[in-house]
Amino acid sequence: MSSEPESSPSKVHKRRVRYSGKNPRRFDQKYKELNAEQYPDEVAKVRASGKTPAGQHVPIMVNEVLECLRTEAGDQVVDCTLGYGGHSRALWQACQPAGHLLSLDVDPIELARTEARLRTSGLSEDSFSTRRCNFAGLSKALAEQGWHEGVNVIFADLGLSSMQIDNPARGFTFKADGPLDMRMNPERGVSAAQWLTDVSVMKLTSLLQENADEPNATLLAEALTKRVSQAPINSTRALAEAIKQALPLRTGSDDVDATVRRVFQAIRIAVNEEFSALDSLMRAIPAALKSGGRVALLTFHSGEDRRVKKAFQEGLRSGVFSAVSDEVIRASMEEQRANPRSSSAKLRWAVKA
Repeated sequence: MSSEPESSPSKVHKRRVRYSGKNPRRFDQKYKELNAEQYPDEVAKVRASGKTPAGQHVPIMVNEVLECLRTEAGDQVVDCTLGYGGHSRALWQACQPAGHLLSLDVDPIELARTEARLRTSGLSEDSFSTRRCNFAGLSKALAEQGWHEGVNVIFADLGLSSMQIDNPARGFTFKADGPLDMRMNPERGVSAAQWLTDVSVMKLTSLLQENADEPNATLLAEALTKRVSQAPINSTRALAEAIKQALPLRTGSDDVDATVRRVFQAIRIAVNEEFSALDSLMRAIPAALKSGGRVALLTFHSGEDRRVKKAFQEGLRSGVFSAVSDEVIRASMEEQRANPRSSSAKLRWAVKA
């Protein structure tokens, strides 16, 4: 006796939620930008307009970095900040054939994505390695790699990656609401929300001055700590509003936006202990370089640049470095127009004696 085959339930197609207006505004609605391989024309159009596609990062001053580092075939190279992989790809190409690139990144989310993408494009394990660690652990990373004699080239881009800035879920941006997190490694440390509940007025004042050169540091520190004592600030939008409310009513809109950016920057630096990590990196660089090896660093605000400049100059005076850059190198006006995020970048280099 025959029986009719059982029919499996049909899978209901779920349409994407439509966004209002002509162009998507929310990060999670930018479907085409977030799928660059499927929509290369859309990504090219966004870049041509001077914007960074969602989920991507446009590397800054790539040619200038390569010129400073003078990477050659067969070199052992370290990129201390893998990010989206733009600088790493260029450094890997420069040290081929026979060279090897080691790229570090503290962000477990972006590290996995970038490594997978670079592997697909041809960076094999015999010439390209990654390690999840903060660049403060440079010496340990080289030891684990077996590079006990040092390397030829070290590079670090100290700027925050666009993928981190633009994604509201990471808590770095005030342009869209999201959890107030700001951790580059969400698996370690405390969130910015928790950090704010623990910090004192005096400490916050000092950090706003040191980390962001904030002229209203005392006023803002007092207002924010008072606000947090009444109720926690758990979202980026709530923090931005608290900063705006603390400023004098006569403050212009441009100055208000600049202040919000500076406060977010100062808190992010503190949450991730960025300056102490940078100080550790600068101490480790001389021993990590072979004789004649070169190092270059991209910085994005005065606190970082002061540390790099001071370390290089002290190294030159002590004989650790044979040459350092006299002046900072800036992005060309053409690059700044094409990628506005490059406008604050400063590039410095040094050569091991």
